[in-house]
Amino acid sequence: MGQGRWLILVIIACLLSLSCGGELRVKRKHNNKDIDQLSVYNHTLATILVEYASAVYISDLTELFTWTCSRCDGVTSGFEIIDLIVDIQHCLQGFVGVAKDLNAIVIAFRGTQEHSIQNWVEDLYWKQLDLSYPGMPGAMVHHGFYSAYHNTTVRPGVLNAIKRAKEYFGELDIMVTGHSMGGAMAAFCGIDLVVNHEAKNVEVLTFGQPRIGNAVFSSYYCELVPNAIRVTNDHDIVPHLPPYFHHFPQKTYHHFPREVWLYNIGVGSLVYKVEKICDGSGEDPNCSRSVLGNSIADHLVYFGAKMMCESWRSCPLMMDSRLRDYGTTDLKGNFILSRHLPSSVLKLNTEVGAAAGNNQA
Repeated sequence: MGQGRWLILVIIACLLSLSCGGELRVKRKHNNKDIDQLSVYNHTLATILVEYASAVYISDLTELFTWTCSRCDGVTSGFEIIDLIVDIQHCLQGFVGVAKDLNAIVIAFRGTQEHSIQNWVEDLYWKQLDLSYPGMPGAMVHHGFYSAYHNTTVRPGVLNAIKRAKEYFGELDIMVTGHSMGGAMAAFCGIDLVVNHEAKNVEVLTFGQPRIGNAVFSSYYCELVPNAIRVTNDHDIVPHLPPYFHHFPQKTYHHFPREVWLYNIGVGSLVYKVEKICDGSGEDPNCSRSVLGNSIADHLVYFGAKMMCESWRSCPLMMDSRLRDYGTTDLKGNFILSRHLPSSVLKLNTEVGAAAGNNQA
């Protein structure tokens, strides 16, 4: 290993040691409103939404749009996608659909692809709070995560899909999920819906989400989106990033509450997964911060669901040519596949034998 590589590892180790220890407590009241009552963790709901967060990684858009993919069965059977949003320019993907068993609109965002995670993780060590969140004095956020949701085709696609879904299915709860960077986008989507669109009954549940803002932002977040849960897994490295520096409490990144930490106890074959509900600080030192976040493997599987693409390609896409009848494309190649409401059934031949008609990009 080269001398430069060793230097990077030493610096990262120093950063991790500095990011351990004390914490800045998130303010529990804002504008005289008591917000101590945080979201109650629902294990069953978490194991359902993780399946949506996993399915959004599917690169075969025909299978995903028609909900016939290998990850589109079991607890998510019967889900109907309203819009599938693909931002080619920034390699982003998400969907909005209706889960009738949950009586809710489900929004899911794709995270970082596993083959680029190493570089992405290294980049996150150096990211600074570099954007003031609109309308929240003192709240600072990560520009890249904010922009991935707000400054791409993703946001208008999501908002339009929600509007169409409610026009057809009526007023429904909204559940937003995502993994890794997709979790960061889900978090920004949740607060956007509440603050800018006065959405009611919004729930955010993310997996392996990085920090996205400072303590002031976290305080606003837990007031405005009290039904928010961040699930972290054992030694998953991403929830530790960007680093939390307790020596600089006003300037550092700070998770919003509430965290649920999954970890193993036991020896040998007698190993059990524990789900620990953490305190309301957002930075409970007895949860994921109690261990060294040094595992990418722990980042790629949550509740047994694979949080990665099935095969590696650069921003992969595969789609039946007939699916283009459901799509709109802008000048930069970004496109949205939209279900033709009120029809609730897509009459596409998704048999393997139809693969000859596929176009790959």
